[in-house]
Amino acid sequence: MKRSIRIIPIFFACVLMWAIASCGGGGGSAEKLQGQEDAVLTQAPKVPPPITRRHPTKVIVRLETQEVTKRLADGVEYTFWTFGGSVPGSFIRVREGDQVEFHLSNNPASKMPHNIDLHAVTGPGGGAASSFTAPGHTSTFSFRTLNPGLYVYHCATAPVGMHIANGMSGLILVEPKAGLPKVDHEYYVHQTEFYTAGNNGDAGLQPFSMEKAIKEQPDYVVFNGSVGALAGDNALTAKVGETVRLFVGNGGPNLTSSFHVIGEIFDRVFAEAGSVENLNVQTTLVPPGGAAIVEFKLQVPGTYIMVDHAIFRAFNKGALGMLKVEGAEDKLVYSGKQRDDIYLPEGGAIQSMGSAAPTVVPAKSKPERIERGKVVFNSVCAACHQPNGQGIPNAFPPLAGSDYLNADKTRAIGLVMWGHSGPIQVNGAKYDGVMPALGLTDEQVANVLTYVYSEWKNAGHDVTPTEVAAVRKKTAPKKD
Repeated sequence: MKRSIRIIPIFFACVLMWAIASCGGGGGSAEKLQGQEDAVLTQAPKVPPPITRRHPTKVIVRLETQEVTKRLADGVEYTFWTFGGSVPGSFIRVREGDQVEFHLSNNPASKMPHNIDLHAVTGPGGGAASSFTAPGHTSTFSFRTLNPGLYVYHCATAPVGMHIANGMSGLILVEPKAGLPKVDHEYYVHQTEFYTAGNNGDAGLQPFSMEKAIKEQPDYVVFNGSVGALAGDNALTAKVGETVRLFVGNGGPNLTSSFHVIGEIFDRVFAEAGSVENLNVQTTLVPPGGAAIVEFKLQVPGTYIMVDHAIFRAFNKGALGMLKVEGAEDKLVYSGKQRDDIYLPEGGAIQSMGSAAPTVVPAKSKPERIERGKVVFNSVCAACHQPNGQGIPNAFPPLAGSDYLNADKTRAIGLVMWGHSGPIQVNGAKYDGVMPALGLTDEQVANVLTYVYSEWKNAGHDVTPTEVAAVRKKTAPKKD
């Protein structure tokens, strides 16, 4: 029987993924350096190419800290503090035994000093004290890569938590002497959380909230720096039969990630990116300031969803990505739906999904309602009705070009507000299910309907909170 956890034997250490004992940590410093090269740095989700040399060398790493304003979510901007201009920071790839000469430059436009603490460094502060850099300056220090593994790096300038929470973390891979086993794809996935003065979805340039950060109450938990950074057109790609290796990091600063790919089982996981190999894993924990390496082979096509399985973080705060896999189907591995029967053990009663969302300043115009409505749609409606509004046959009716939706604006308001139970007909197809009451505010109902009406060749109606309030007053459902 295959064991689920095993320690790599010592006599295999030099030819497998991570070296231990005499071939592992601490041994790299004894090898003689040969030559010099500049490190190849990449932005997520890209990873530098595998290292093919079989000797240590002097590697020069040049990394710039920048403070940049970018998209955090649709309609939401944030001033990120970055390594290399992106969140997460640039991926660094070196080899066990290398001598790394690190040049950290702080862009002259920065308002804050920055430094870097690399968890791959053996020495006080991981390089933080040696790399403290004022705006417009460059600091240089060196270290030897003694231990193979995948390591987080982050800024450690006071207040440390604030620098990390503003985006200053990334990954450095120290390949073992023998290299890593060949795979078809390697990708960089890094989880971080953001604490904003406004609530999730509030539009505009959002400042950092120290109060929320201390309470560990993030408004956004995301992969690769923003909501949707690994979704839609930004999804990772692969083909059936290929192997994928994910270098997964967690910059935190506070939350432990329960990393999971829906519909896949990790063939191998190097938990905490160490020397212990775990087989056939469904979900792996990645602590803040930690990492993991997961590998799996793809057997069937489709879109696989990557999540932090603390599930509200995924579907409500942004910790969700996609891996799109093309290729031939294998019905023995996965059949797809074979039949569809009616099952109503709890009856057809509408079920509430929570209380109303916090009140925000109403949108001032139709374009602003559309922009805010898109945020509500993507976080509340897209899972059922699909991001393109096409719905799911026999389950969720389409919103795109919907004759039912476009025929009666007042009815549509009531549906979104109160939910619906029972048969309807949309574009000639019959649907008989339950749409739950979502507990949306008048503002949210108006915004999401205005967005939907403005998309997919719909009627273009502008729905206002005043109209919603009038419908709410007149059509409140009767209580038994």
